[in-house]
Amino acid sequence: MFFQQVINGLTLGCVYAIIALGYTMVYGILGLINFAHGEIYMLGAYLSIIFLGLFTVAGITSYSIVLSIFLSLLLAVIFCSAFGYTMEKTAYKPLRGSSRLSPLISAIGVSIFLQNFVMKTQGATDKVFPYKFHFASIDFLGVSLTSLQMLIICSSFLLMAGLYLFTKFSKTGRAMRATSQDALMASLVGINVDRVISVTFIIGAGLAAVAGMMIASYYGVINYYIGYIAGIKAFTAAVLGGIGSIPGAMIGGLALGLVESLGSAYISAEYKDAYAFGILIIILMIKPSGLLGRSSDQKV
Repeated sequence: MFFQQVINGLTLGCVYAIIALGYTMVYGILGLINFAHGEIYMLGAYLSIIFLGLFTVAGITSYSIVLSIFLSLLLAVIFCSAFGYTMEKTAYKPLRGSSRLSPLISAIGVSIFLQNFVMKTQGATDKVFPYKFHFASIDFLGVSLTSLQMLIICSSFLLMAGLYLFTKFSKTGRAMRATSQDALMASLVGINVDRVISVTFIIGAGLAAVAGMMIASYYGVINYYIGYIAGIKAFTAAVLGGIGSIPGAMIGGLALGLVESLGSAYISAEYKDAYAFGILIIILMIKPSGLLGRSSDQKV
């Protein structure tokens, strides 16, 4: 039972980690908690179902379900990335020079708007993923690992590793790290800070869309409220690992998923949310900057 819960926790933790990356990247660059990020994840889940439904009507799924899922994911990423870019330009950029409270209120406003927009356009009832996949599973010593879980875990680690390498070695990634250290100095040496911020929002929104489709296919049911819960937990994961640190967001997400899964199995499933926040309180009491955080300025 223990190892089964570890597998389940890793699967859920990978989703938290991907969402947490969006939080930590934006905070590392702007010092802003983008509370609308969870709603982009929710939007990605809805868009993947909508596009997959359209491909079913068009007959593409009867030709190739794998192609249909890939195209649905790609379109969801494109739409969510475009929304992330638009959100930054309309809701955050005009408030960039104001006090930190103003963009925070704007982020909460965007979150509430998106929740209600999806509820009004898609309905308040749960939406079911169009296909219930019968994935093969690997059974060993009473532990079952489905191919969907394996796909989610492997894809998440590849995305996280790719993002880490991108920020470390690419030109844009170096510009992002320079901007996170000192935006004014970065602009003085020729870095387009506005472009860096836009790229950060685009990447974070795209990752959230991937996480949205993962959770829609994994659980098979979504609603307009999943973004709020997942967003709060992903933010907790980012703080747990050290907000502003990309490796910290990965570790925090995985740790959060494991704590929830093991706590639900061995204590009570009714308090699974309390376990996550309880661990956060303990970690912050011991190390206020998080597991991999530093007490210096923001970083990526």
